[in-house]
Amino acid sequence: MDTPYATEISIAIPTIQLAARISKHVLASANKGTIEKAEDLSPVTVADFAIQAYLTKVLSSSFPTDSFVGEESAAALRDNPDLLQRVYDVIHECVDEVSSSRNDKNESHAVIAEVVKRGAPESKDQVCELVDRCGDGGKDGLGADSGRTWVFDPIDGTKTFVCGEQYAINVALLEGGKQILSVVACPLLSRKATAPVGNASVFKGDDDEDGEEGCIVYAVRGFGAYVRPLFVGQGSGLTMCASESLKRHADGVTVSGLRSVSCWNTPGSGVDDAHKAATERLGVEFPGSDLLGWVPRWVTLALGLANMTVWVYKRRDRYAKIWDHAGAMLLFEEVGGMITDVDGKEIDLTKGRKLTENFGFVAAPRSVHHVVLRAVRQTLKEQGKEALLTAA
Repeated sequence: MDTPYATEISIAIPTIQLAARISKHVLASANKGTIEKAEDLSPVTVADFAIQAYLTKVLSSSFPTDSFVGEESAAALRDNPDLLQRVYDVIHECVDEVSSSRNDKNESHAVIAEVVKRGAPESKDQVCELVDRCGDGGKDGLGADSGRTWVFDPIDGTKTFVCGEQYAINVALLEGGKQILSVVACPLLSRKATAPVGNASVFKGDDDEDGEEGCIVYAVRGFGAYVRPLFVGQGSGLTMCASESLKRHADGVTVSGLRSVSCWNTPGSGVDDAHKAATERLGVEFPGSDLLGWVPRWVTLALGLANMTVWVYKRRDRYAKIWDHAGAMLLFEEVGGMITDVDGKEIDLTKGRKLTENFGFVAAPRSVHHVVLRAVRQTLKEQGKEALLTAA
């Protein structure tokens, strides 16, 4: 891809590949170091902390004037020396594996190995500093004067990750609060997957005659979206292989061509019956692809395994988190998708860690987005949920 962000892409791809290796290293462990966050009791693992520290280390060394926003805090690491040691160790083990296999005769591999080594933390204290650096970047908002900010979700779908099911690693670059670059790794989802995709629909390289494993989907605003294997061949080696341009499959879609992705019948923040009724109102099978993590859902939309999703929170004061959506939404937009909230407002990423200017999501091909939005709002009115709507 020939873009003004070629340097960022050339660094972000091997970085997210190594992050994926960290995730799979932890995934193979019987003890994933899972603890509950104090603020919302959601799970966090060794992989979440290690990947956030690693991503911050590589990208801050490569782009020292940029800011960083990520999901995790290092408070639990400071309170748990054994957990901190595991985080430090898994980063170094994965970096050492790649560095020891370095082949200076292969120019691309040598470059990749050099990028990877930048992520090795110098101490356990630095691990904590790197994780916490991601808590500062968005505290004052991400407005027009905020410059460049990288946003990370180290493991999107931690609940499914610990079960060996679908998850994603999200890396986004914002400039002045606008999505510029997205790089997402889905270690258990093949670029050759077919719909419908579910949390337990795991596609591994062993099942692929080409030895491919997982996928990376990436995009630059105005330059389209692309997909490539996460790993190719034996040993999950880090490689710079050819990417495939994703077609703008959402262009010109009619209502009869809509296909859904959602998260169905999982206790949480959404109004399940409204999602189901609004989708079926359009004559669309529900749930279609069924995924817990938001980032895998955005990837599914980009790959054309679905082309619409709706999400209504149970309360107007419930807000989405920026790391679940920033960058990953760009993937769908670059194949012809349009994304607003339930009120029809553009998604505003400038307010910081929470999307406080928006309520829910409606994503669909641009040609029929207004039809999907109307169906959602009409459904809420018919179900007596007018309190979830602003005056239209």
